[in-house]
Amino acid sequence: MIKAVIFDMFETLITHYTTSLYFSTEMALDAGIPYQDFYHTWKETDSARTLGEMTFKEVIRKILIENNAWSQQKFDLIISKRTQTKKELFNKLHPQIIPMLKNLKEMGLKTALISNCFDEEAAVIKESILYPYFDITCLSCELKMHKPEAKIFEYCLKNLKIQPYECLYCGDGGSSELETTQKLGMQPLQACWYFSPATEGILTRNKNFPQLESPIDLVSFIKI
Repeated sequence: MIKAVIFDMFETLITHYTTSLYFSTEMALDAGIPYQDFYHTWKETDSARTLGEMTFKEVIRKILIENNAWSQQKFDLIISKRTQTKKELFNKLHPQIIPMLKNLKEMGLKTALISNCFDEEAAVIKESILYPYFDITCLSCELKMHKPEAKIFEYCLKNLKIQPYECLYCGDGGSSELETTQKLGMQPLQACWYFSPATEGILTRNKNFPQLESPIDLVSFIKI
């Protein structure tokens, strides 16, 4: 019997690809730094940001200073634009996301979130319209563990107080999340509703797992 559903966040509950992007390319432009110089440090600190060992502000300050591009105005602009673009993701939800989460709650199921994210993303997630729907949230930058490590999934299951076989995992398939949850005994489902021409080459269908074409398909899957 299914007692809980654990979700991925990015490209599952929200997507970057229906709004203006503000990734390293755009930040480098605002910093006035050649992209490769900006990206070198940005990529180099990816793990530290994911595990909460460095904050977004610390990294941007480091990049600006190292490239002799520091100014408070540039710093403030990048921080502001990054925050605003992350917030905007929650204004462009697939229209079935909220109804799906409400349905799961009405069915008496627990819901949880596991997300590899940076501290600026975690702050936005906690202020979002989706946050109240989760019984448990496992954010990599806070727990200092991340997908695809089994321990972040095990931590979530322990706090939900359920066994792996009682849980569905729903994600787009990034970070080997589907394979890991399957090995742990959970039932993984691939969320494909944000797959589009804009995500071609970024999101990939995995025919080894059941695929859901819309959020409400998850509710139907559980009811079968």
